[in-house]
This record gives sequence, C-alpha cells and structure tokens, in this order.
Amino acid sequence: MLSIREAIAVEGRYDKNALAQVVKAVIVETAGFRVFKDRNKLNLLRRLASQRGLIVLTDPDGAGLVIRNYLRGAIPPAQLKHAYIPEVWGKERRKRAPGKEGKLGVEGMSPQVLVQALLRAGATVEGEQEAPPRGALTPADLFALGLTGTPDAAERRAALLRRLELPSHLSSKALLSVLNALYTPKELAQLLEELASS
Repeated sequence: MLSIREAIAVEGRYDKNALAQVVKAVIVETAGFRVFKDRNKLNLLRRLASQRGLIVLTDPDGAGLVIRNYLRGAIPPAQLKHAYIPEVWGKERRKRAPGKEGKLGVEGMSPQVLVQALLRAGATVEGEQEAPPRGALTPADLFALGLTGTPDAAERRAALLRRLELPSHLSSKALLSVLNALYTPKELAQLLEELASS
C-alpha cells in the first residue's frame, strides 16, 4: 500500500472505499455536486491543498469534469494535481445499470490503474524522493506539434489521448498539464512520431 502525502479528492464514498484499499492518504469526498454549495467542504479542501497539496481524482465523465473544473477554479494551481483514469465502458458491480455515459468510475478501476493514475499525476510517495520535474511544454509547443490550431489537431489529440489512456474530453489546457507531468518536449515529439507511423 502506497502512502501518499497529498490529500485526494474523489466524488463519492464508493470511490473513497476503492482508493482506501490501495493507498494510505487523506481521502475526501466531494459528495458529487454538493461541494458547489458546501462552503465547509470547500474550505477543508482548500486547507488541505495549502498544507499538503491536493490530487483531484474524478470519474472520466461529464460530471467528473465539471467537479474537476470547479476545484481547478477554487484552489491555486500550485497546490493542485490532477489524476486521470482511462475511459472504460461498463458498469460497476453494485449497480444494476451503467451510469449515464456508460463509463466505469473510480470505484470500478483496478488497484493497479488507480495507483498508476496517482503516480502519473505526480503524487508524492512518502519515503521516496519527489520525482524530478519533467517537461517545460507550453501552449506553443502543442501548436508546433500539431495538437492545436491545425486542421487535423483534434484527430491527433484524440489518438494521443487514446494512447495515454486519458479521458477523450480532456481540454488542451488539462492535456498540457498532464503532458508536463509525464514528458519532456523531446519525449513527446518522439511519442507523436510513433503514433503517426503506427
């Protein structure tokens, strides 16, 4: 079991239960959209973010994106990290029917996927040195690599998101944040060359 320094924000209690089985960390439920009106919960998340850092881990659907964007606007970027799980179609065991968009949420992911998502987001594992900073990618780099501003940019971005097993609706800004956590500009260029030749 990994011991994570940052607090982790998830949507609900089933997500929290799934995560608590694989990591030792402060895990806080947003209670879905209730965090929008619950000032005490938001203040708690802000306080945790300022003291420990906060990792946001939401489902890869529209509701998860709305919650993630709300927290992105409410907490300083330097105190926030974003963990993403892949889009997997299906339903959780406890449910009779799939969710609105038909995708598995945090509670439906395997322990390995959850750990990988947290590590890719730059989670600080207690007892280990912090990972060295990766890339210094800018929006101009995304343009130069053909991921924005070109006729086939959306197609190239979609292929990259599939390859990295990231949600298909990830914005360019969120993609830049993820890529900076994972790659140097040179490594990203190489990955895109591999994608183009496959």
